[in-house]
Amino acid sequence: MNVRWIVAAVAAVGLGLAALPFLPSSSESPAPSAPAAESPGPVADAAANACSADARMADMSFVVPELEGGEVDFADLEGKVVLLNFWATWCGPCKVEIPGFVELQEKYRDDGVVFLGLSVDDSAEKLRPFAAEYQINYPVLIGDGHDDVQEAFGPIWGIPVTVVIGRDGRICRTHMGLATKEQVERDIRALL
Repeated sequence: MNVRWIVAAVAAVGLGLAALPFLPSSSESPAPSAPAAESPGPVADAAANACSADARMADMSFVVPELEGGEVDFADLEGKVVLLNFWATWCGPCKVEIPGFVELQEKYRDDGVVFLGLSVDDSAEKLRPFAAEYQINYPVLIGDGHDDVQEAFGPIWGIPVTVVIGRDGRICRTHMGLATKEQVERDIRALL
C-alpha cells in the first residue's frame, strides 16, 4: 500500500514539473530597455522599462458594481495608472497586501493612480465590515458573478493577483500571489 502512495506522489511531482514550462509567467521583471544609442534619457528609460513594447491592452469595457453603491466603469479610468487587485475576505495574503495598498493609494491618489479591489466571491454584507476594518480607501468592487473580468485579466488561478495597467491601457505587470508594498510602489513610480 505504501509503495502505491509513493509512486503516486512521485508521479504527481513529475507531472507538476512537466507542466511548469506551460504555465504563464508573472510579468514581474521589467521589459528589456532600449539600446543606449536610442535612449532619450533616464525618465524615458524608466517609462520604457515599466511596460514592455509587446504588452497586451487591458480590456476596459467592464462596468462593475461598487460596495458603496453605484458602479465603476473601467473606461472612465483611461489615462490613469490602475492597479486592479483580485482578492477575497478569507484570503490571508490578501489581508497582508491591503494595508500597503491603502498607504499607496493615499500617497499617489493625486498623481492619477487608482487602486481597485475586486472581491472575487464575497457578498456586499461580508465586504462592508472587512472594508471598514482595513480602512480601504479605494473602490471595492463586487466581483461575484463577474467571472468575465477575471477571464479578461487572467488567467487567475488563485488570489491575490494584482494587475498593473499603464496610462496607455497596456497591462504592464501582473503580480500573482502576494505583492509587497515596495514592489507595487516601484511599478507605480515607473509608470508616472
